[in-house]
Amino acid sequence: MVLRQGRLGIREIPDPVPGPGELLVKTLSTAICGSDVHFMDHPELGIEDPTGRSLYAADRDIVLGHEFVGEVLAHGPGCSDRFPVGARVTSIPIRLVNGGADGTRIIGQHPEAQGSFGELVVISEAIARQVRSDVSDDAVALTDAFAVGEFYVRIADVRPDEIAIVIGAGAIGLSAVAALAGRGVEPIIVADYNGERRALARDEFGAHILVDPAERAPFEVWRQVRAERNLWGPAVVFECVGVPGLLQNLVESADMGTRLYCAGGWYTGDTLDVTTATRRGVSIQFGGGPMPQDWYGTLDAIASGGLDPLPSIGQIITLDEVPDALDRARRSEGPPRVIVHPNGAPA
Repeated sequence: MVLRQGRLGIREIPDPVPGPGELLVKTLSTAICGSDVHFMDHPELGIEDPTGRSLYAADRDIVLGHEFVGEVLAHGPGCSDRFPVGARVTSIPIRLVNGGADGTRIIGQHPEAQGSFGELVVISEAIARQVRSDVSDDAVALTDAFAVGEFYVRIADVRPDEIAIVIGAGAIGLSAVAALAGRGVEPIIVADYNGERRALARDEFGAHILVDPAERAPFEVWRQVRAERNLWGPAVVFECVGVPGLLQNLVESADMGTRLYCAGGWYTGDTLDVTTATRRGVSIQFGGGPMPQDWYGTLDAIASGGLDPLPSIGQIITLDEVPDALDRARRSEGPPRVIVHPNGAPA
């Protein structure tokens, strides 16, 4: 599934070639992510990326997709015998340039790091991990998404007298709920307009209190719960939506000392009244992860059975269906997670 001149289409392109220290992998399962949509819809971010990790070039082929698991088909020069042909592997979605000496490329967001919405993908052996045979392809493909929630929850370090509020029960919101529940945090308040997603957060990932923002404000519920349970620490909010205006709304609604962790991303930009934020005494964390410890820790949790991400999957599709699925993700429709099998259904 190739992005070129702003349009998606299926066609044959040359097979990627593994360079020194790289593995050629057959994609078994890959997940659609909101950042795939953001990369297409906001090319200026890839044109003006000062880090060089991403690059939007309208006249060059770009294969999206960065959450994946695959089967090793071949080795580039200088590879070890860690991953034999036929081994199932996954990786943080980064391609190392000259072993990392000349920087990195984000897999699926650079013409020199073609992504997993294709039959083949190249990954760096140094940061790859082998997957146990008893773990499903689709579960492993969700590692990257659930590592995001793990990162924000880890750095938040919610204390026993604090109540966590998760805004949004999409893919990232569910990952935050799972990370909170895995640490025994209670209660976890989840706010989302979609009733099915709220129920999923509770029934499959460990949320305790569900809020429909059309009926009650999340902070109103938080104030009631803190009084009932005698939990007087500040609110710890995980914003997992990223729509313009939401951050300002949360700051205006927050009590003194609220901590905000912005996992949703603001690809369209936003504004914030710093005077209001100052008066509320809020702390705000933007980005910064997931770090390797979050990513590989999430992979280990999935492999050990400590984390089951599969309930977030609502659809499994082929490459032909990717453009429609991305369009639905653009409109925040459909299930939290859609899985793609570029080479057809696994045996």
